[in-house]
Amino acid sequence: MRTKKVNKNKINVITLGCSKNVYDSEVLMGQLKANNKEVVHEEDGNIVVINTCGFIDNAKEESVNTILEYVQKKNNGEVDKVFVTGCLSERYKPDLIKEIPDVDQFFGTTELPVLLQALGADYKHELIGERLTTTPKNYAYLKISEGCDRPCSFCAIPLMRGKHKSKSIEELVIESKKLAAKGVKELILIAQDLTYYGLDIYKKRNLAELLLELVKIEGIEWIRLHYAFPTGFPMDVLDVMKNEPKVCNYLDIPLQHISDNILKSMRRGTTEKKTNKLLKEIKEAVPNIAIRTTLIVGYPGESQEDFDLLKSWVKQTKFDRLGCFTYSHEENTHAYNLIDDVPEDIKQTRVNEIMEIQSQISWELNQSKIGKEFKVVIDRKSGNYFIGRTEHDSPDVDNEVFINAENIYLKIGEYTKVKIDEASDFDLYATVIN
Repeated sequence: MRTKKVNKNKINVITLGCSKNVYDSEVLMGQLKANNKEVVHEEDGNIVVINTCGFIDNAKEESVNTILEYVQKKNNGEVDKVFVTGCLSERYKPDLIKEIPDVDQFFGTTELPVLLQALGADYKHELIGERLTTTPKNYAYLKISEGCDRPCSFCAIPLMRGKHKSKSIEELVIESKKLAAKGVKELILIAQDLTYYGLDIYKKRNLAELLLELVKIEGIEWIRLHYAFPTGFPMDVLDVMKNEPKVCNYLDIPLQHISDNILKSMRRGTTEKKTNKLLKEIKEAVPNIAIRTTLIVGYPGESQEDFDLLKSWVKQTKFDRLGCFTYSHEENTHAYNLIDDVPEDIKQTRVNEIMEIQSQISWELNQSKIGKEFKVVIDRKSGNYFIGRTEHDSPDVDNEVFINAENIYLKIGEYTKVKIDEASDFDLYATVIN
């Protein structure tokens, strides 16, 4: 028996995957709102749009399971239509159409106008930066480019997102001003590759010039850099970071490995020596910088010797923030031609070993913060605590600062000065300095 319809003609956008997908969902929702459509993010609605991730096995599985869940709801009469967009849809559209025929329509990553048409809306070219943000109001993602020109052997992103395409500085400034007018105080710059920014439209790496324009925007207090590819890193960005208080002393730079054998097979365009030289130069240019990196273990041919070198390097380098992932054997990538010869249990053991090392490093670094003062932004209240971040911490992935809320009131989005009283592996406990 079909159940009673609710939320007639309300479009529910569901976002899976990374911050780039969050941004894309926000743009889609902004377009729908401009068309006077009722749209919500991950709430009840009778029309569902699932923005999928197709990056690695776990993400693909989550995307497929979500699609199947909403197809079942459609068959039960709980929703009327199910549309699928994003990276999984871009990469596997023919297979998905065949395997899950009850989805009303699948769309690729570049088919926003067609998706809008299916939802009874027009694509409005005049909209620049008109998004319905889904993050807490004090911060927002700013996607400065799309796609990637790097040849990394393990990565399927170019298959799903295409070639690198930068947005103009003028467009990004307009978008940022509109975000600031809505109360956004922190811009988190994202792209598949920040360091490539500008090469296609300005014929030079232009991230530093973009930052110099963004710091002029009234209301913006912090600007944070995510996903900076190490090869060809524009060193003038560090001068801006050092001299402009609004640019956080923070850099997310995915290094993936340190063994020359693995780096060469990964087609990263660098070596152990070059990587260490770059890290040394970054720390010398901005002594107070926090560096986040990501690593891949279990890549084809990764020997115990390669992994031991990686472990030793992580211990020695002492990254402020670090994430580690198991290698995922992705079709149509260069590495797919290699034998995926590291067993899954060994891959997972290696991840656990790296993260155990990092946990100890993080604990030691956090202990050194006790008694020190930091400027923090308050993101939310949870239980008896206000929870914030320092400039060295990005939302969702890094340390958080817990402030006892019993005898104090702090406004969400407010910046305040605190002193660190206690510290654990990944959390700091602080009191406000009056």
